[in-house]
Amino acid sequence: MNVLLSIKPKYVEEIIKRNKEYEFRRSIFRYREDIEMVYMYSTSPVKKIVGRFRIESIIEDHPKNLWESFRDFSGVEVEEFFNYFGDKETGFAIKIKEVEVFKEPIDPKISIPNFIPPQSFCYIDGRLGGLEDG
Repeated sequence: MNVLLSIKPKYVEEIIKRNKEYEFRRSIFRYREDIEMVYMYSTSPVKKIVGRFRIESIIEDHPKNLWESFRDFSGVEVEEFFNYFGDKETGFAIKIKEVEVFKEPIDPKISIPNFIPPQSFCYIDGRLGGLEDG
């Protein structure tokens, strides 16, 4: 099983540059242990699937603890981080590994029937734009 994750373009760039080693989320996938690959959907104005990565681990903790542990690898500013989490008591840090950037970004409207960009994430099947996972 794979996940399509909506990520703002500036954070996608930080992931690609390896400045952002953790992707932070307020909620996480139900089937964490079954996720093989995370596809990065770069939101507006890009609106393309630009690459993918594997998950090394997922850490669940209070946002303050996540910031203390991972701020040097977050790729975000402190104010953005805490504004994102708001008053949440729990947050998630996805440790990114094995990033692959596609030579040609994928237009999801062509590759995924009836595509609607996910608010946060959505599950997808093994094939995407002619790419075979595994």
